[in-house]
Amino acid sequence: MKTAITIAGSDSGGGAGIQADLKTFAAFRVYGTSAITSVTAQNTVGVEGIHDIPPEIVAMQIDAVLKDIGADAAKTGMLSSVPIVEITSKKLKEYAIKNLVVDPVMVAKSGDFLLKEDARNTLKRLLLPLAKIVTPNLDEAKVLAEIDARDERTMKEAARRIIDFGPEFVLIKGGHLTDEAVDILYDGREFVRFPGVRIQTKNTHGTGCTYSAAIAAHLALGYDVREAVRRSKGFITTAIKYGLQIGRGHGPTHHFAELYGDAEG
Repeated sequence: MKTAITIAGSDSGGGAGIQADLKTFAAFRVYGTSAITSVTAQNTVGVEGIHDIPPEIVAMQIDAVLKDIGADAAKTGMLSSVPIVEITSKKLKEYAIKNLVVDPVMVAKSGDFLLKEDARNTLKRLLLPLAKIVTPNLDEAKVLAEIDARDERTMKEAARRIIDFGPEFVLIKGGHLTDEAVDILYDGREFVRFPGVRIQTKNTHGTGCTYSAAIAAHLALGYDVREAVRRSKGFITTAIKYGLQIGRGHGPTHHFAELYGDAEG
């Protein structure tokens, strides 16, 4: 069985973070492991508290998994502080992880900040050069590229700027566009457009985590980046379409909509 590790924060509400990642890995029959970077007190309404795990414990978790189980792919999510970004980058480089998906988690669906400001430059300097693919949404792309990407033209410009930090691929996610939910993939040479229908729902908690975890799962299974994104785009679209009405705020996506037979057709 193929394996994947998620290095990310814990969401006590179960919709995002390592909980979403592990559900997504399981949906594709990929064995999921984890290294928890932060514990959040969180639900569908907001983030009520954050406790960062000591960097040395993050390192021990990564060591424990990778020296025994290994990983055919890895993804990072919430890395809230400079020391956590630094130790994560060091360990991923030490173990020569090839299929690394970097989801540059910065802000929760509720608007709460999850990445300290001083950690942003560290992430760009140390982690992005190790990435097979980085998957920012429009708000994250604005921080990384220092450009307000609000249409396909500016999304492409943001991708050009982010690729200069060293990742092999950049996927600018257009879920926050006002019309079609178009994603743009860039490899430094050409752009590939992944169109998607816009689904009117508030149950979108954890979409970024789920999408990037799906890409990691497909890379672990041996798909190339373009095919991994194409398949993952379909998966997240279905997960959003059949999102769960749980809690009083932004409910989670449905990671097992097809497995449970809840998806049509």
